[in-house]
Amino acid sequence: MQQYLFLIPVLPLAGFLLLALAGKTMSKRAIAFTGTGSVCVAALIAILLCTDYLSGNSGNAVYIQSLWQWFQTAELAVGLTLRVDALSLVFIFIITFVGALIHVFASAYMRADRDYARFFACMNLFVASMLVLVMADNLVLLYLGWEGVGMCSYLLIGFWYETAANCRAANKAFIITRIGDTALIIGIFLLFRELGSLQIPAILDQAPQRFSSGSGAITTIALLLLAGGMGKSAQVPLQTWLPDAMAGPTPVSALIHAATMVTAGVYLIARMHTIFLLSPLAMTVTAAIGSITLIVAGCSAMVQTDIKRILAYSTISQIGYMFLALGVGAWSAAIFHFFTHAFFKALLFLAAGVVIEYLHHEQDIFRMGGLKKQLPLVYYCFLAGAGSLAAVPLISAGFYSKDAILWYAYSAAGGNAIFWIAGLVGAFITAFYSARLVVVVFWGDRKTPVGSPPGRTMTIPLVILAFLSITAGFIEWPHNLLNVHLFSEWLGTVLPATSLRGGHPPEFILQIVAVVITLSGICTGYYLYFRNTAVLAQWKSSRFPAAAREFFFSGWKFDALYNHLVVRPFLFLTGINKRDVFDRLSDGIVTFSKQFNRSLSFSQNGSLRWYVAGVLIGILFIITIQLIL
Repeated sequence: MQQYLFLIPVLPLAGFLLLALAGKTMSKRAIAFTGTGSVCVAALIAILLCTDYLSGNSGNAVYIQSLWQWFQTAELAVGLTLRVDALSLVFIFIITFVGALIHVFASAYMRADRDYARFFACMNLFVASMLVLVMADNLVLLYLGWEGVGMCSYLLIGFWYETAANCRAANKAFIITRIGDTALIIGIFLLFRELGSLQIPAILDQAPQRFSSGSGAITTIALLLLAGGMGKSAQVPLQTWLPDAMAGPTPVSALIHAATMVTAGVYLIARMHTIFLLSPLAMTVTAAIGSITLIVAGCSAMVQTDIKRILAYSTISQIGYMFLALGVGAWSAAIFHFFTHAFFKALLFLAAGVVIEYLHHEQDIFRMGGLKKQLPLVYYCFLAGAGSLAAVPLISAGFYSKDAILWYAYSAAGGNAIFWIAGLVGAFITAFYSARLVVVVFWGDRKTPVGSPPGRTMTIPLVILAFLSITAGFIEWPHNLLNVHLFSEWLGTVLPATSLRGGHPPEFILQIVAVVITLSGICTGYYLYFRNTAVLAQWKSSRFPAAAREFFFSGWKFDALYNHLVVRPFLFLTGINKRDVFDRLSDGIVTFSKQFNRSLSFSQNGSLRWYVAGVLIGILFIITIQLIL
């Protein structure tokens, strides 16, 4: 299978090129076949690649395919080389398989859109860019894919560009993620200066020999790489772009949140784990950022009324769990949560898209309700996704991945009680808003007129994702329940095992606490939003709860803070700088050109006598010059 590696990113890229160049001349059927088919074939090749890798036919743990030399300078040679190992394969499978399901769903969901070809062209390029990122053999090629997903997110978030708010959301995502991208490229420059190579395997091999643990150079590099990951993965304080990214079509939201852009930061940190292990400070900062993010985003998700914004804040919070796991050294647990999260978050977004479409584009959850009987299949699929998000014990995939993170947040060498408590608080909040979503959207009375139910093209992806949202966790059980650790064994050839510290309680005790917290959150959501809604009405009329709700609803006022600290001062300085010497010089050139043009125009007045006089003056001038010389 090694010789077919290039087809995985090339097929979506070819779909993009065909749709971009000839999409306007193609029928919608041909557009859907091209856009969806290219990703589906890539997913099939990825599945065959995983099967071949598991069977051991490769004879080693790494597939490498060198396509050609990109460029070479005196000290730097960069080639278009693809490198696939166990970590890459996890991401490749999720990107292609979940991406294919989203494309199938979108082929029906977006059929009425007039820019059908442009939509699938951007989606294909998005998938191709993410595949280049995770398959890159060197940091230059990785950065190419990194910037590719940033560009595609801009194009897709602002897909409906006729609306000014959508354009602002696209600009916001592009600008804020550039902060992280700048930090990442500086970190790459420093790595090349220190190690003289940008090949990822060479960096991971040479870094322990070149840097001492905790040195200033390696800590600076690790923190810069972390900042890059924070921008793409929307971690505090660079998280404000992601809720506004819901301006794009729902399949775009599903693709960004489940399979592509926001998980790029998780992949970067896991891929460069050797760099982070050499910097205990960077590891602690990573865990702290994840802990803060999962609580900040979770609190905002509790009070949102837009169904897509609830899921957006939920994504920020769940990636916070992944950063927490990465920071405490639970590498496999972080990637396992990425694995399960991709299924249930894609499911929730696609199911939300069906609900929005069914209710004539209504997104306010409090104008929904009563859909349990009208959309039973969508309801049970959404219930499976919400249960996995809430980590319902034993019967949801999210339980197995989140349980591992909570266990390691306390017991891992980099863990402590503070990180564990933060994870528990996040678990309660997640369970609460998951129950709130299900109860408000699907239970109670119907509040909005309904449209036609979804077709099979939209429901089949939901059923597949619902099945995986329940069963995908069964490949990695807690150590004290069942001796099944297929996922961590799979990643054991790439990522280091998690080391435990002494003095931690038994795993069973921590599991019981986590289960009680989760069930308490579910029961609280059910009680407040279904059994006794009068309590909520009383809270809303009280001063402090209303102020707290407004604070959380606004995303903890981060946008207002940045507006005062960054946006307004920047606009003030640009206003002062508007009439500097360079602007005056340019204005002077323009003024001179205008005056000269008026002078020439004055001579072209249509009078024959003026023209004859001008010719005579010119002749006399030439004769005079000749006589003088």
